[in-house]
Amino acid sequence: MTIDELIQRLEEYRDDLGGEAEVRLMTQQNWPFENEIVGLASGEEINDPDDAEDEDVDEDQVVFIVEGRQRCYGSTRAWEVAY
Repeated sequence: MTIDELIQRLEEYRDDLGGEAEVRLMTQQNWPFENEIVGLASGEEINDPDDAEDEDVDEDQVVFIVEGRQRCYGSTRAWEVAY
């Protein structure tokens, strides 16, 4: 998914649910959990050219949605709806 695709999908949900609707991250399709989102980070921000021992990511041009605290169990139906 690209940034533009994500923004378009979020705009559609904002129109339906309002701008104050909380955004969470659903993880692990076979044993789903709902997680808070703590923030965003780009590959460029994560990769540190001055630290050769740092565990960098493969690409600079990637945006990561960073998982926060686990809230509760999720639903496998989320994957059916997402496609």
